[in-house]
Amino acid sequence: MMMLRYGCNFWCALVVVLCLRTTTVVAGPYDPPPTYYNSATGTGSTLKSQLTSIMSSGHIQRSYGDFRFSAAVTDADPNVPGNILLVYNRASVSGIWNLGGQLPWNREHVWPQSLQPGSASNSVKGNLGDPHALRPADTQINSNRGHRAFGFENTTGNYHTIGADYFYPGDADRGDVARQLFYSTTRYASSNLTLVDGVPGNNQMGDFSSLLAWHYLDTPDDFELRRNHAIFSQSLNPSFYTNNRNAYIDRPEYVWSVFVDQQNDSRVAIGGATVGGDGGSTSQLSLGRVLVGAAVPAEQTVTLDKSGNDGTYFSVATSGQGTSSVTGRYNAFRTGGTDSTSFDVGLNTNTLSAGLRSGSVTIDNLDVTTLGGVGRGANDADDIIDISLDVLDHAEPSFASGGDVNSLTHDFGLIAMGSVAPTLDFDLFNLESTASFTADLELDSIFGTGDTSILTTDVASFGGASSLEAGASVSFAASLDTSIAGAFAATYTLDFSDEDLPGASSLGQLVLTLTGMVEEAVVETADFNGDGDVDGSDFLTWQRGVLAGTTLGEGDANGDLIVDELDLAIWQQQFGGSPAIGAISQQVPEPSAAVMCLLSLLAWSGFRSGCRTL
Repeated sequence: MMMLRYGCNFWCALVVVLCLRTTTVVAGPYDPPPTYYNSATGTGSTLKSQLTSIMSSGHIQRSYGDFRFSAAVTDADPNVPGNILLVYNRASVSGIWNLGGQLPWNREHVWPQSLQPGSASNSVKGNLGDPHALRPADTQINSNRGHRAFGFENTTGNYHTIGADYFYPGDADRGDVARQLFYSTTRYASSNLTLVDGVPGNNQMGDFSSLLAWHYLDTPDDFELRRNHAIFSQSLNPSFYTNNRNAYIDRPEYVWSVFVDQQNDSRVAIGGATVGGDGGSTSQLSLGRVLVGAAVPAEQTVTLDKSGNDGTYFSVATSGQGTSSVTGRYNAFRTGGTDSTSFDVGLNTNTLSAGLRSGSVTIDNLDVTTLGGVGRGANDADDIIDISLDVLDHAEPSFASGGDVNSLTHDFGLIAMGSVAPTLDFDLFNLESTASFTADLELDSIFGTGDTSILTTDVASFGGASSLEAGASVSFAASLDTSIAGAFAATYTLDFSDEDLPGASSLGQLVLTLTGMVEEAVVETADFNGDGDVDGSDFLTWQRGVLAGTTLGEGDANGDLIVDELDLAIWQQQFGGSPAIGAISQQVPEPSAAVMCLLSLLAWSGFRSGCRTL
């Protein structure tokens, strides 16, 4: 019986894998110490106070003058040793201060010094000297910016001034400067530094709406992450390290709670998946089925959607053999409306052996606010993509279920012409090499040689949706045509392959050999002399040939090549009439007592005399 191609094997195996799933988040080279933000447990003003304490504790303040030399470390160009990258234009220049007296770069206060307490001098500390609040800048660009506020949220492109009051820092630095300003107003909260919408006044900076939008549009890149860590780290920056970090770079999800409200309405979900009441979604992604040794299928693109108007950061973590082109916690959806993004997921595995390959990708909405509603913000449950791949062993054709039998020979024997055609029932099997992970079998072609019009079979090719599942069998028959006499032989060669999957190959051949002989029906007649009747002269012919003759003319009535009592019985049956014709299989009467006596006398007399009492 041919079975369906698909069963519960995949789902049964997947359930086991999912029960054992452990998501692993790999620490990045610029991550904070594991316990650095342990005390940041609140929201809103409480969270802001906690961050102020965290960023102040153990803080080694550096001076404005120190930045002339520390910038070579904190703002180093990763591609050009000795150079630094300038803010606004990301130009790569020598990190040596005042090189040749030319001063190609100077120290930019992201929060203009004229809009915060105090004045800049090489000895000043606090926000005026804090490397988290400073950037090296092209001297002319710094002058052009002056003390302009930053704006606007829909602006894109390179740095440029916007009227008399605003400056656009460029696409590469808009998020960076926003997070520097978030740092200043939190770390130096006692200085009453405030972020406002519109044109700022004393101790103010803005435009806040633009800064908020940029925070989600321009997420921390490797340069910004390294810079934050280099300012903090004694090992990277032994002479000027500060031992404190910018929390809004390490944990950008804090921004909404600290600076906006506790009602973030974002919900993150996998495109096309059913979203539960908790905001979570689960998607099953199969990379399909391949044969052992085939290439691992390429990653597939998935879409992640954000509903709600508020921006949010989300993390992407992998488990098992899962892979994702987007990972880590520095991924964001913009504010001001719904949003979506796409990335590729797959499996980091091989196909050296048969079995299930699996992994997962988990997406976590990182927002910390809890008042946005069910399944929103911090109430939004994780979204999970479960990825699977079936690696299959090659199919194995056989004439037997218990082992690899590649040939089948059958002899129909000697069959009387015109009798019922004899048949042979036989099965083709697809042996299961690896339980639940063996490919389906396809019969590609049947090639017959010899007497294929007499020795026939109903074997037909199969494949595609009709391919034979592993462990299953399909029945066929062969038969011998008895309408023509003769000795016959035929050979059928069956060519097989795996089902049409990556890595499929030809599986060799099975050979069916059939033989048989059809014999014409024998004419039974006692007209040994051929005169058209059976009489005493025919008896005399039989008498002369008994026990010695081999032909009809010598008394062989049944064609068995010997003259004996069976031939005499036929003569007795037909005596006195025309010759009767019958099949060799007809029942021949038992010889009468007189015939038996006659045979005995003939044997005794050596064929010279006989019984005359007939």
